[in-house]
Amino acid sequence: MARIDYFDDPAAPAINSVVPSVTVAVRNSAGQILLIHKIDNDFWALPGGGHDPGESITDTAVREVREETGIDVRLTGLVGTYTDPRHVMKYDDGEVRQQFSLCFHAVPVDESEQPREDGTETKAAKWVEPADVPGLSIHQSMRMRIEHALDGSRTEPYLG
Repeated sequence: MARIDYFDDPAAPAINSVVPSVTVAVRNSAGQILLIHKIDNDFWALPGGGHDPGESITDTAVREVREETGIDVRLTGLVGTYTDPRHVMKYDDGEVRQQFSLCFHAVPVDESEQPREDGTETKAAKWVEPADVPGLSIHQSMRMRIEHALDGSRTEPYLG
């Protein structure tokens, strides 16, 4: 399903949905961050997705990383909350969502596992050096989460 992201755009369509979702900033012992190249909007992003009924939000985070990258993770903390109503996502089925995402810190359970794309939501999954992140095509809302996750001076989760 195709997706168009709007940020602080007066031409954005009216919101008709809010879906709790997660993103996960997975860092390996070398300090690299796990990123996916999304099919729906052609941006690089943290792995993540929508919360399903009957699961905890932390179960959602672990499941989404596994589904999108093949990597099993252990959650280690909260990067922040991202609920800015100026970030709107329009899907080709008519749904227009307001951003509502919790972003978690995580580490891989087994560092020997290599990431792989799932072919449905992701066309690539890889470990990325933090110095290489600025050169990637990343939506500004996702870039903020990545910057917060990589910022070693943060002692509190971002609340926004």
